[in-house]
Amino acid sequence: MIRPAVEADVPELLAMIHELAEFENLSELVVCTEDDLARSLFDAQAVVHDTVVEVENGSLAGHALWFRSFSTFLGQTGIWLEDLYVRPEHRRQGYGGALLRDLRGRTHGRVEWEVLDWNAQAVDFFQEIGARPMSGWTRYRWNQP
Repeated sequence: MIRPAVEADVPELLAMIHELAEFENLSELVVCTEDDLARSLFDAQAVVHDTVVEVENGSLAGHALWFRSFSTFLGQTGIWLEDLYVRPEHRRQGYGGALLRDLRGRTHGRVEWEVLDWNAQAVDFFQEIGARPMSGWTRYRWNQP
């Protein structure tokens, strides 16, 4: 079942964030705590959202963490997908596609995300659903000191 995350999901969501970081060889970069995640998702000023896949036993098979973006060219909001993660034992069951279709239904704009070049399984999946890589753009990041 696809549903919005609730505060009780925070420990499992953080566990999936750690699982994704481990897969991406970026575990050392995760400093987010349960309190950080709960505040970001559920405070009155929260602008981050998480949509989850809950399976029969009540556990979470995957999630999509996202927030609104805006395109001045389109003149409408879109969605930036920060994390899409389906646990390995639940892959190839349609959950990733269901999460993306849910996001696509939330906007008339575009849904955008990044994927690591070496993640061939994800690249293949995204191309199978009709998503295409952007060329001619370089992503910049400016971190706080």
